[in-house]
Amino acid sequence: MLKENFIVDNTGNRIAVILSIKEYMRLLDELEEKDDIRLYDLAKARKEERIPLEQYLSERKGKRKNA
Repeated sequence: MLKENFIVDNTGNRIAVILSIKEYMRLLDELEEKDDIRLYDLAKARKEERIPLEQYLSERKGKRKNA
């Protein structure tokens, strides 16, 4: 459960939130995972040729040797 504390202005309006480092890191992890899923979905929707990861890494390694 998220436990937050708010900072308020002189009129009582919430203007900021204080989270524990643990909660902050958990939220960052969740955002990163969500972004990874979004990028995966975008890549999957593209109609491009796909190659196995091992092939890509091998080709990339070969290009470095020739550079």
